[in-house]
Amino acid sequence: MTSSPFLNDIRRFMRTRGYSIRTEKTYVYWIRFFIRYQKLKHPKDMGAAEVVQFLGFLANDRHVSVNTQKLALNALAFLYNTYLELPLGDLGFQHANKPARLPVVISSQEIRRILAVMNNRDRLIFSLLFGSGLRISECLRLRIKDFDFSRRALTVHSGKGDKDRVTILSLSLRADIEAAMASAVEIQKMDNAQGVGPSLPGALGRKYPNAFRQPAWMFLFPSSGLCLHPYTGVTCRHHLHQSVPRKALSQAVRESGMSHKRVTCHTFRHSFATELLRAGRDIRTVQELLGHSDVATTQIYTHVIGQHFAGTESPMDRLMI
Repeated sequence: MTSSPFLNDIRRFMRTRGYSIRTEKTYVYWIRFFIRYQKLKHPKDMGAAEVVQFLGFLANDRHVSVNTQKLALNALAFLYNTYLELPLGDLGFQHANKPARLPVVISSQEIRRILAVMNNRDRLIFSLLFGSGLRISECLRLRIKDFDFSRRALTVHSGKGDKDRVTILSLSLRADIEAAMASAVEIQKMDNAQGVGPSLPGALGRKYPNAFRQPAWMFLFPSSGLCLHPYTGVTCRHHLHQSVPRKALSQAVRESGMSHKRVTCHTFRHSFATELLRAGRDIRTVQELLGHSDVATTQIYTHVIGQHFAGTESPMDRLMI
């Protein structure tokens, strides 16, 4: 099925419309799964009834999470509404409600313990997650041109929802960032000697054929090896894969004695938000730095720190013993 002309045409359709490679892989996965579940029937010969049946199978038989149900639904909605132009209409499908859970955060002291057992590269990655409120994908995609030390600013390109934003940059990390830049440029020079360089966004490589030689376009955290660009087939160097820092974090959590907490890459972003709110920063500012489209998403961090209690004290604190 991977070489299916139908799926390949969907890939081409998505690429001409600027969908990310991650979205492309996710949608193709669920469309392939749907076709296989329906015994290889062509989607044009199916419709809303088969889609609802498949979604019910995922929820009731496979017991997938609410977020996974939404991903599958989005993929099939794209297939019928956008690609095939056969609108599904109102499916009447009600996915399970996602239970409301507070994000896990860790203190500055706990972050210091974790960072202390990491190597230089991984320490810088997680320092940027905590210091600038980045998602791990945003951090690994950073290029040298995205740093502005004079403004203490960091530009995040194509974040969630394909949005750009500017967030704060800690000057305490400047020496480590500049060392990482120097190391990345040395790798770029070696690649350039072979006629290759960093993978470039969109049609930039065709528009500016020598852009891959410019240090500005080099990833701060380059991968250890070369690969073929998924769209152009050109040999290039991509950024570090997310699995690398995730494994490093798991090891650091164990070594620092923090195994009693569920610490993930996103925990550092959560902790960034709560530390700013504890310091009295305006919630709208925090929303902008995180790149949330809705302030309600940012509001959950006020629950984490108890700010929503508006100074209310426990009656136990007033108890006279």
